[in-house]
Amino acid sequence: MIGLGTYAFFWQHSDQVPEPLSLVGAFEATKELGVELFQICDYAPLEAMTDAELSDAAAAAGDLGLTIELGTKGIEPDRLARFLELAGVFDAKLVRSMLYSPDNRPTLDQAEEWLRAALPAYEASGVDLALETYEQVATEDLVGLVARMDSERLGICLDPANVVARLELPRDCVERTAPYVKNVHVKDFAFARQPGWVGFTYGGEPMGEGLHDYPHLLETVRPRERGVNEVVEHWLSWQGDAETTVRTEREWTRRTIEHLRSTT
Repeated sequence: MIGLGTYAFFWQHSDQVPEPLSLVGAFEATKELGVELFQICDYAPLEAMTDAELSDAAAAAGDLGLTIELGTKGIEPDRLARFLELAGVFDAKLVRSMLYSPDNRPTLDQAEEWLRAALPAYEASGVDLALETYEQVATEDLVGLVARMDSERLGICLDPANVVARLELPRDCVERTAPYVKNVHVKDFAFARQPGWVGFTYGGEPMGEGLHDYPHLLETVRPRERGVNEVVEHWLSWQGDAETTVRTEREWTRRTIEHLRSTT
């Protein structure tokens, strides 16, 4: 299933625009685009919501016919337990996370200990935990950790754009993680020369115009055959003013959805 994530609304949610979009507003925008999955990922206000606010948000998603996934950063047992509770509120069947949180950078041994403490509850609840590929942890180490845990509820959130920052190749990341992928983050990416030809910047591109070999990902991971959701997000830099930035963000989202729907 194609979905939209919080990072597809990054600037629309931000305080850089005159009227930041609410979570329910993002739900409504998602439904208007004919998309039925939304991943609330790294959305700070979520953890500050009252029980009543959470129930209202979950009800709004339900009224719109949206499937919800959740995302956080960190694998401390208390954090994972809290997000399993939130998954229950939203009837979410997947929580995406990362090994490191803003406050903790566990060793692989510590990560394994924490995951072994948290996973039985996920297994009992039928909720998947997907650890994202990113530059702070080698893909080989992440895959090794997931393989050692040998849990049907633990897998990988594949985002091959992230690993370039540790000089890994996106195609290698796709191929190493393929058997364990439970979620895909979809965005395109490219390098551009900085002014003066003194280095490069690495950032987002409209889907299909950058370096991401998405057909290779589809062929290797087979997300559509396996029921793995493809969640749209962007690396869109500020476009100089709020109106232009929001317009561009919305256009990138529309184009990405069209690209995914046209790609087999």
